[in-house]
Amino acid sequence: HTEHSEMGTMMVMMGLLVILVSLCSALLRWNQMRYTKNGLPPGTMGWPIFGETTEFLKQGPNFMRNQRLRYGSFFKSHLLGCPTLISMDSEVNRYILKNESKGLVPGYPQSMLDILGTCNMAAVHGSSHRLMRGSLLSLISSTMMRDHILPKVDHFMRSYLGQWNEIEDIDIQDKTKHMAFLSSLTQIAENLRKPFVEEFKTEFFKLVVGTLSVPIDLPGTNYRCGIQARKNIDRLLRELMQERRDSGETFTDMLGYLMKKEDNRYPLTDEEIRDQVVTILYSGYETVSTTSMMALKYLHDHPKALQELRTEHMALRERKRPDEPLGLEDVKSMKFTRAVIFETSRLATIVNGVLRKTTRDLEINGYLIPKGWRIYVYTREINYDANLYEDPLIFNPWRWMKKSLESQNSCFVFGGGTRLCPGKELGIVEISSFLHYFVTRYKWEEVGGDELLVFPRVFAPKGFHLKISPY
Repeated sequence: HTEHSEMGTMMVMMGLLVILVSLCSALLRWNQMRYTKNGLPPGTMGWPIFGETTEFLKQGPNFMRNQRLRYGSFFKSHLLGCPTLISMDSEVNRYILKNESKGLVPGYPQSMLDILGTCNMAAVHGSSHRLMRGSLLSLISSTMMRDHILPKVDHFMRSYLGQWNEIEDIDIQDKTKHMAFLSSLTQIAENLRKPFVEEFKTEFFKLVVGTLSVPIDLPGTNYRCGIQARKNIDRLLRELMQERRDSGETFTDMLGYLMKKEDNRYPLTDEEIRDQVVTILYSGYETVSTTSMMALKYLHDHPKALQELRTEHMALRERKRPDEPLGLEDVKSMKFTRAVIFETSRLATIVNGVLRKTTRDLEINGYLIPKGWRIYVYTREINYDANLYEDPLIFNPWRWMKKSLESQNSCFVFGGGTRLCPGKELGIVEISSFLHYFVTRYKWEEVGGDELLVFPRVFAPKGFHLKISPY
């Protein structure tokens, strides 16, 4: 009797399993059929709503490589809630980046747009993009760089790195994160009160996590946390701007220039100013901190490169008094340092690619792309293309000493087209100053055993620890 009921249960279970499996494959097939219109490139679409997001985030470069082997360098997928075309073809990528006005606009994920604000430079296009970009470029022009930015960066790096004398074991990932954030914040607004900086920093780190999340607005999600953090940052900035207006003083920091009423070529509303401030902090944060950390990692692994870098900086120091700050000409003379920064950005692929969105049906590469699709210009593979870079997996800063490489069309280390990273030179100034004070003051060893993940962003889950001692 019991055997019968057990058999029965087994049969029911088996039946349910069969139904489940066929339902799943039907769902996958239905989702695939929805996107198998004439004229679309090959590729798989995964599950409804979630698409292939999980595979993409978990396996990243391998997922991309496998799809490329199966479908070529132009294929479709469904990522972060949107049907997406992935382009790994450098010709097509160049075309997409150069043709902003022809039906292509930035297509960053919803969570990023919601948290970074509707006026942020990556979200707007046309005249408002020109306004926001023009405003930012005027803040970091070479005169501003010489008279205001570099002196502040230099002063900050000198004192920030000066505090490491007493510590032996540092988590360089944590240190460079705080460094990048604080360095940007001091340029935006100087002489802030300590509690303000601490609160801003806490909220800012939450905001960063929220921008790379699935936009599900439920309590406890990273997305909700990021939205909340953005609201708190807005409140802090409102208070600061009000305080400044009441004081009637003039300020020569970025916020001072953004708020300037008279002879301001790029007058922004308060909302635009807040979005601009968040954009400056956000875009310079991860790029500068990760590049600084990875540069130290590669230099540690390549003593010859470290030797040459140190020689460049020591020669600079010998020409100066001990407390004399770096000038813009000094930074411009750091040719090998610049090469190290470019090579680190390339090899560590700090930025994986850029996103665009179609505003109408478009023909690209012989395929018809429907309106509202995203295009992911995936530049990671270009960085490891043996036709462009000899021995692409080897850290070789000397390759950038040949001037032509930086100006080559295929070099997407800083993006391209009308949206070439506007903060490129500012980032280079910050990283160069950091490296200058680090290699002239310290020698270091890796503690070892720290895991480094490279995708979707370069990250050491348990920190990246160095033992440092005075040089």
